[in-house]
Amino acid sequence: MTEGRIRESHGCEFKRHIQYERGAEESPSIAVATALAQYHGERVEETDTCLYDYIDPDALDALFADTQTGRRREAGTIEFAVEDVLVTVRAGRIDVRQMN
Repeated sequence: MTEGRIRESHGCEFKRHIQYERGAEESPSIAVATALAQYHGERVEETDTCLYDYIDPDALDALFADTQTGRRREAGTIEFAVEDVLVTVRAGRIDVRQMN
């Protein structure tokens, strides 16, 4: 199980939002899978959502891999849709929210 922190909005159901802060040793693809499972109220091990159907997890991990000098990439954002939600990936955080 991952050690990331999850924050969930408590507003209107139409504005549901999950913010997942990924740990330094956790890959972005695992963090996305965890955030999506949390958004849908599922356990990551039991979810029906297959990340490969929406994005290449290896490519996602490579985009946020440490630099050649060993420093963590802090810049950059990737967004993609998974069913009816928008996933935003940043170096240390994943946001999942319902698409408008």
